[in-house]
Amino acid sequence: MSVIILFCAVVIFTCIFTNKFSSKLGMPTLLIFMLLGILFGEDGILKLSYNDYDLTSKLCSIALLLIIFYGGFCTKKPENKKIGFLAGVLSSLGTVLTALLTAAFCFYGLKMPFVESFLVGAILSSTDAASVFSILRSKKLNLKYNTAPVLEIESGSNDPFAYMLTVLGIFLLKGEPVTKIIPVFFEQVGYGVLFGILTALLGIFIFKKTKLVQEGYDSLFVMALALLSFAVPDLIGGNGYLSVYLTGIILGNSEIKNKINLIYFFDGITSLCQIVIFFLLGFLSTPSRLGEVFVPMLGVALFLTFAARPIATWLIMIPFRCNFRQILFVSAAGLRGAASIVFAIFVVAQDSMLKYDIFHIVFFVCLLSVAIQGSILPFLARKLDLIDEYSDVLKTFNDYQNESAITLSKTFVGENHPWVNKQLKDIKLDNNSLVLLIQRNGCKIVPKGDVQILQNDLILLGTTVTHSSSDIKLREMEITDKHEWKNKKIKDIEFQPDFLIALIKRNKTSFVPNGDTILLEGDIVVFYMAS
Repeated sequence: MSVIILFCAVVIFTCIFTNKFSSKLGMPTLLIFMLLGILFGEDGILKLSYNDYDLTSKLCSIALLLIIFYGGFCTKKPENKKIGFLAGVLSSLGTVLTALLTAAFCFYGLKMPFVESFLVGAILSSTDAASVFSILRSKKLNLKYNTAPVLEIESGSNDPFAYMLTVLGIFLLKGEPVTKIIPVFFEQVGYGVLFGILTALLGIFIFKKTKLVQEGYDSLFVMALALLSFAVPDLIGGNGYLSVYLTGIILGNSEIKNKINLIYFFDGITSLCQIVIFFLLGFLSTPSRLGEVFVPMLGVALFLTFAARPIATWLIMIPFRCNFRQILFVSAAGLRGAASIVFAIFVVAQDSMLKYDIFHIVFFVCLLSVAIQGSILPFLARKLDLIDEYSDVLKTFNDYQNESAITLSKTFVGENHPWVNKQLKDIKLDNNSLVLLIQRNGCKIVPKGDVQILQNDLILLGTTVTHSSSDIKLREMEITDKHEWKNKKIKDIEFQPDFLIALIKRNKTSFVPNGDTILLEGDIVVFYMAS
């Protein structure tokens, strides 16, 4: 037992430490975890043999449901209903089209058996939320035309549809009659939607109307809700992943207490889940089998990347009159990852007598997808001129902290100050300002309405920073390594007539700049732009 615990500790330490260098190596973080699993595995340095598909299926199911829940929890409801509808169509109809096109290629092009062709198409039909979120966040891809929220909602919500298709494929694999498949589909959707909504409403009710959840237990309570949301529909034939995703979306877009603490908690939990999934998938794989599956793997990877995904994307996005460059980028952003490999494990755990090694076909397709597509997405976004310098991709997630910040300022009450000898309740302050403290003759006075302001008092004011209004909008922009303003003085930069820098955040300090201020890499420029 101690050896297993020690092994787990070493694996987690290794993943965390190598994660620090992933950006310098130009590789997606999740790919690092997968490669580490391969190094520890049968074909790796330690030559450890591991082939327990059933145990891996159970562990990955738990990890995946928490990742999908958190993906829903962090997915911000789009203000533009058209964006939400487009993403919903991509995640549902787009997933089905991708699956059918890939299945047709496997059946007609690769001469695979019909059921196995359908299973490969179903398993690989969804894009990987963890990979997409990771790249958007780590590379800070602030994309034009609301492309980021489209990708976030699509990748976060299409796993349940891929899972439904996989379940249908498993039914076909077991020789179940077609007449039994149709009610299964409606059970998957119906129970998934029903229990997802009911679990979320139950959680909101308990949070807002009762005191059952004591302070400090809210994170555990929400985790229990996520587990409940998955388990109940799954036990009665529903889609647990659809349910848990809906529960996450509803809770994440509701006003519940301690949401920021919940985000910190689940951010850590899902990071561990991603390490577990990607490491186990690498650990379970046997790269020496690449030669056996090379032809079908390469064929599926190329067709999926350059035909199935683009065709499905273009057919759906063209009627929405989306920008040509946006469609091209969304087509290329169809990364395959953990969910697909986990679904492949489900299939292998059900039937090991498959003609083709579906697990390794899917594994290598996903490995290529994360390694190549994930690495070129930032480059492609720049080449297509999709980077928006005046937006912040993190604001499209629910974990963006957009609460109003408080700025502290001091006011000295001189002899001719208009507040001298007035009671605090008679002083007109801005709606966003509050007197926090009065310092008088070395003493600190807690301000109340009947307190009189005297000459030589020092007033400590708290003022909320207004992020936006109907007339004024403050935005943020990071000075990156290749930004044209890097290492330039503000007075030497030609701005638009309606552009004004209001504040600069540097390291842990904020200051109002002047013309001689030099903009450095990593600076966050807070600016006002009338347009």
